[in-house]
Amino acid sequence: MKNKILDRIVMAIVIGVLSSAGVSIAAEGDRGWRDESKRDQGVAQGRETPPAQQKAPSAPPVQNRGQVQRERAQQKSPQEKEQRERLQQERVQRQKDEQMRQQQLAQQKQEQIQQQRAQQQRHEQQVRQQRQQQRLSQQRQQELVRQQQQRVEDYRRHLEQQERLARERAELLERQKRLAQYRFQQEYLERVRQQRIYLREHRFDYDHDPYFYTAPIYRYNRNGRYYEINEYGAKMLRQAVNYGYEEGLRAGRADREDRWGYNYGDCYAYRDANYGYSGYYLSRDDYNYYFREGFRRGYEDGYNSRYHYGRFADGNPSILETILTQILNLQWIS
Repeated sequence: MKNKILDRIVMAIVIGVLSSAGVSIAAEGDRGWRDESKRDQGVAQGRETPPAQQKAPSAPPVQNRGQVQRERAQQKSPQEKEQRERLQQERVQRQKDEQMRQQQLAQQKQEQIQQQRAQQQRHEQQVRQQRQQQRLSQQRQQELVRQQQQRVEDYRRHLEQQERLARERAELLERQKRLAQYRFQQEYLERVRQQRIYLREHRFDYDHDPYFYTAPIYRYNRNGRYYEINEYGAKMLRQAVNYGYEEGLRAGRADREDRWGYNYGDCYAYRDANYGYSGYYLSRDDYNYYFREGFRRGYEDGYNSRYHYGRFADGNPSILETILTQILNLQWIS
C-alpha cells in the first residue's frame, strides 16, 4: 500500500516537472517567434520609410570646406578658362576700337575747324587786298594831309612843354633817392630827344605816303566810340602797345630795385606816353591810351620779375601777341 502511494507521489512529481518544462519551452518558443516577427516588421518598415525621413548624411567637417572648394576650382575644365580669356580679349578690343573711333572723330572735327579758319583767312585777305587797292578821293586825301600837319605841329609844342615837367620830376626822384628810377627816366628822355631830332630833320612826303590814299580796313573801340583805320594806322597802334610794354618793364624793374611801392601811374614815362609817337597816322590821344595799356602790363611784369604778359626773345622784350590782340580788338570792316 505504502509502495503504491510512493509511486503515485513520484509520478506526480515527474508529471509536474515535465509540465513545467513544456510550459517553459513553449514560452521560449513563443518569445522567439515574437522577436523574429518584430525583426521582420522592422525590416519591412525600413523599406517603406520615405527618403525625406531617412537620416541625412553628415556634412563634411568645417575645417575641410576650403580644401573642397579648392579641389572643385582645380577641377574646372580648360574650356571655361579659355572662354573667360576670350571674353576678356574681346572686351579690351572693343575698348580700343571705341578709343580709336573717338580719336578719328576728334581729328575730323579739328580738320574741319582748321579748314573753316583757313577759308575765313583767305576771304579776309581778299577783302583786305581789295580795300587796300581802293584809293580815297582827292578831297579825303587833302583832309587827311591837313589833319596830319596839324598833329605834327601840336606834338612838337607838346614835347617842348614836357621838357620842363621832366626836369621837375627828375629833381623829385633825386630827393627821394630813387636812383634806379632816376636812371630810367633819364634814359627815357634821351630816347624821346632822339625822336625829336628825327622829327625836326625829317621831311614827310605826303603825296606818296600810302596812308593818305588807302581806305580803312579796321575799326576799333575806345571809350565807347568806334574809329576806322587802315593797315598803316593799325601798325602804329601795335607799336604803341609794344613800346609801352618795353618802357613799363624797365620802370617796374627800377622801382623794384629801389624797393619802392608798386605805382606805375607815378612814373614819368607813363604820364608822358609819347615815346614812339611821331605825330603821324594817329591822334596823340589814341597813341597815349594804347601806350599806357602796354606800359601797365610791362610794369607789372618788371616789378614782379616775370614775363606774364610778354616774352623775351632775340635780346628784346615784347608783349605777347594774344595780349596785344586782346588790347586792340581790331575788327574787320566788312
